[in-house]
Order: sequence, then C-alpha cells, then structure tokens
Amino acid sequence: MSATSSQTAGPYWHLIDFPAWADLLRAGGPNAGIAGERITLVGRITDGDGAPCPDALVEIWQADPEGRYDAAFHGFGRCATDAAGGFRFTTLKPGPVRGQGNSFQAPHVALSIFARGLLQQLVTRLYFAEEPLNEQDPILASVPPARRGTLIARPEDAGTWRLDIRLQGDDETVFLEV
Repeated sequence: MSATSSQTAGPYWHLIDFPAWADLLRAGGPNAGIAGERITLVGRITDGDGAPCPDALVEIWQADPEGRYDAAFHGFGRCATDAAGGFRFTTLKPGPVRGQGNSFQAPHVALSIFARGLLQQLVTRLYFAEEPLNEQDPILASVPPARRGTLIARPEDAGTWRLDIRLQGDDETVFLEV
C-alpha cells in the first residue's frame, strides 16, 4: 500500500452559506425591532503565510444588548469569506454577560472559523477596544498580555469594528479549547 496525500473534509461551505444570515438585523428577520446599538463587524482571515482564505466560513454567537442569551434575540450569524478573505456581519452590540457570583464578562462575540485544512473549527472571541470590563474578563485575563490584542476589535468607522484573524504563524489569533 502506498501513502496518499492527506485530505480534509471540505471546503463545502457553499452548501451551508445563506448570505442573509450575516445580517442579524435584516428586515423580516428574527431580530427586527429589537433595540440596541447597531454595529458592523468586519475582518479578514489569513493563513500562516498571510495569504487570504477565500473559502472559509465564520459563525458568530452573541448575547443581546442586555447581556442575555435570550430567545427574543437571535444571536447567531454565518458568513462565507470573499475572495480577499473578508467577512462582514451586521448586528447589535452585545452587553456584559453575567459570570459567576457578581462578576461580569466583557461584551464579546464568539466566533467559529471553518476553513480548508481544518478537521475541526477554530473558536475565538471578539472583544471591543476600550471596553472597561475587558480588564476583569476571566477569558481575556487568561490570555498572555502580549497576545490579547489578537482578540480586540478596533473601531474602523462609526459603528464598524474590525478584527482580523490569522490562522497560524506570526501574530496568530488566540484560539480557545472548547
């Protein structure tokens, strides 16, 4: 028997990509009419060489503006990357999420990345720059200070936040074991 090249499952993201799901506030969608700060999340996924990943899929999960995972707010979105590795979501800024005791987690969005070469998705978080609760967030505090910046989205334009994701190599994004 001879050795064969390794294979991964996919990419088959086109089978599960519904572009409308990238807009959590779309007219007629499950979040129509929910109050909160409207934001756009953008970013670019690159591989270890810095090349764009044009065939990745990003999923987001988030709390509502009050920090609750509530049936009234549908906090799930999905977006395929474009030719430049870019993704874009329209949503509401999440509020602080209750933690253990009287603590709070900083407002954040959980991201899962599916891409060629991965047998399992990568999971990370997006935090917002200048958020006062970032200093006491237990997940962010567990990340070495020199690497925390890979989880911090920066304001780009009014209401737009950018977090670029590097899958490996220099400046690799911090990924979480879940």
